[in-house]
Amino acid sequence: MADGHADIEQVTALLKQAIDDNASDVFLIPGAPVTFKVGETHQPQGERLTPGMAREHIAAIYVLAKRIPHYDEVPHTDDDFSFAIPGIGRFRLNVYYQRNTLAAVLRVIKFGLPDAAANNIPEEVMRCVDLKQGLVLVTGPAGNGKSTTLACIVDKINETRCGHIITVEDPIEFVHNHKKSLVSQREIATDVESYELALASALRENPDVIMFGEMRTRSVIEVAMRAAETGQLMMSSLHTLGSAATITRIIDTFPAAQQDQARTQLSQTLEAIISQKLLPSIDGTERIPAFEIMFANPAIRNLIRENKIHQIPNVIQSSSQAGMRTFDNDLLRLYNEGKITKDTVLGNCLDPDAIRRRI
Repeated sequence: MADGHADIEQVTALLKQAIDDNASDVFLIPGAPVTFKVGETHQPQGERLTPGMAREHIAAIYVLAKRIPHYDEVPHTDDDFSFAIPGIGRFRLNVYYQRNTLAAVLRVIKFGLPDAAANNIPEEVMRCVDLKQGLVLVTGPAGNGKSTTLACIVDKINETRCGHIITVEDPIEFVHNHKKSLVSQREIATDVESYELALASALRENPDVIMFGEMRTRSVIEVAMRAAETGQLMMSSLHTLGSAATITRIIDTFPAAQQDQARTQLSQTLEAIISQKLLPSIDGTERIPAFEIMFANPAIRNLIRENKIHQIPNVIQSSSQAGMRTFDNDLLRLYNEGKITKDTVLGNCLDPDAIRRRI
């Protein structure tokens, strides 16, 4: 567009429409129209974007976010950050190159904090609020609500306990105000260079709760377990589905010679693993979460120490009275409640043969 102000107004109106339409994501990809993701559907908005139009839209977003773009200074480099438009909402932007053209995807983050009940987060998950120390992991594929679940837990702690909560995120998605607790929120690249530096620093900042966006590296895992040992409640996420897979992933980040020690340390610090995946509802208008919930009891701690990780699902299966649930059982619950289809159950379960027999 010839008028830069007009493009900013157009993008602002577009993002407001995404909020009004309850979209979860906005896609700016050359060759396709601007597209909203609403539930499980993709809804095109207007004409196809040319590479120039996509670039202008992205440049306008940088103006709205009051950030300087670097995608031309360092070609083919991705960028990722969050920003807010007053009176409209918050967004997380990822800018990237595809087919040698600039593209972007925006995650829509409405103002305010998510509500656990409205997001179908069960009471058993919110029991993590009562933990005072140890390691709590929220796991699942990308874009399946892990940040929302963590934000609900942090907000409940903030409402009910006095203390200092530190979050380390890349980027910050949900903004927490000071309530009963003081809350320090740090964004990677903006406030601190790396997760490793942020976590090392956090241990000198008298925290009661530390929530960091993702356990990406062995060094972060090591610092997290060390902090959990020294009396903090540590919360983070991984892109794994299921407690057994999560524990295996953590242990496998260590060299073989250190894995026995890592298993022992994890068995002592781990308190809970919440695995979740968002599934399409029967009518396709929303996504409903299915959960696996594991609390580290003596049996599970012993299985971790003895490297019998594959037996953990059996303990979860037999511990429903303690608030635990398996992912497949939760899929069946949603199916029996008429919320998801049989095909959705069979397409997402971990043991299809057993599920077919039970259906």
